Amino acid sequence: MTSGVPHLTTALNGPLLKLEAILLEKQTQVETWLRQQWLKTPAPFYASVDLRNAGFKLAPVDTNLFPAGFNNLNPSFIPLCIHAAQAAVERACPTAKRVLIVAENHTRNLFYLESLETLRDIFQKAGMEARIGSLLEDIKEPMSIDLPSGKKITLEPLVRIGNRVAVGDFSPCLVLLNNDLSAGRPEILENLEQEVIPPLRAGWSTRKKSDHFTQYNGVAKEFAEQIGIDPWLVSPLTLQCGEVNFKEKSGIDCLARNVNNLLASIRAKYAEYDIDKEPFVVVKADSGTYGMGIMTVKSAEEIENLNRKQRNKMSSAKEGLVVDNVLVQEGVYTFETLGTEKAVAEPVIYMMDHYVVGGFYRVHTGRGVNENLNAPGMHFEPLAFAQSCSNPDQSDLPDAEPNRFYAYGVIARLALLAAAREIA
Repeated sequence: MTSGVPHLTTALNGPLLKLEAILLEKQTQVETWLRQQWLKTPAPFYASVDLRNAGFKLAPVDTNLFPAGFNNLNPSFIPLCIHAAQAAVERACPTAKRVLIVAENHTRNLFYLESLETLRDIFQKAGMEARIGSLLEDIKEPMSIDLPSGKKITLEPLVRIGNRVAVGDFSPCLVLLNNDLSAGRPEILENLEQEVIPPLRAGWSTRKKSDHFTQYNGVAKEFAEQIGIDPWLVSPLTLQCGEVNFKEKSGIDCLARNVNNLLASIRAKYAEYDIDKEPFVVVKADSGTYGMGIMTVKSAEEIENLNRKQRNKMSSAKEGLVVDNVLVQEGVYTFETLGTEKAVAEPVIYMMDHYVVGGFYRVHTGRGVNENLNAPGMHFEPLAFAQSCSNPDQSDLPDAEPNRFYAYGVIARLALLAAAREIA
């Protein structure tokens, strides 16, 4: 086992080993079923999925349709990205020779800019010219930024010409959003004759996590029937809570009730599987990303007794949006740890088209096994995924590296299928 791969630190990995063994044994059925699903509902252009591995269950907790960590992938996986990018472009715009990438607005985040430049380079290596457009009003002319890796990125002002967008005289048939539209749908991108992917409706101004997990629970049930498992082993129990105003304390009673109901459901599943752990739930904003508007609770009383600072923290999301709808989700422990300091880790899986192109571990030394790791202080271990997620070894143990990574790839693709159905 390589030093870069987290170890499961729990003895409660019986069901997971069994799940991994079933995925290996039924690999042909798994892959055939997934292929049939992609024919019915084509995959999004790209996505990343955060997984949690509790040893007794393996489930997605977030699906991002505008992935921003391409710089964290193992460099040896870039050829996979190149082939997948070619397939994705061929499906979206078969004649495309050029791609215009629309960037997020945080130009001061050098890690994000590294990801953006890695993504542009993937297209370049896939045989397409790619340039990066910015929606920021204060970028009036091309701006070059030196990156910590030694690379240089150029951001150019995005302009509208009739029913097309361009940077300078560069106006290709394919516009790729790498901006999650948390601040709303920009007028400049509406009603374009160019192919815009993902579509504007996939942005956080429209998208709801509750819709995604409703779709995911349906996918998990269908998949579980195919291979003869309990869908709970691969999906988190989820409830949506309507209008909640944390600042004014309205809707808090309903939220507390939902937390109570969900904890009771989790306790019942823990009893069924003899899991001696304390259940917890995660309350998160129904839209948005960057780990904002999210908290972990173990009782309804914690919701009823939130102090002002906690309520303020829960009521704000990215781009200053106000959180008014929340998702109550079964908390999934992560019993994966990395390194001598036993830092808590969770796998993040990257996909382009319906192909798994790699992954990495999000690691946080200051967080516990039941906490959100997408928080300040996190770091990434790009080299941890020493092997591809699509190459299981039937002759090895179910939890051997290639087989655990294959299990990650399967569950991530279930989340990708849910996202495909959600967009469709």
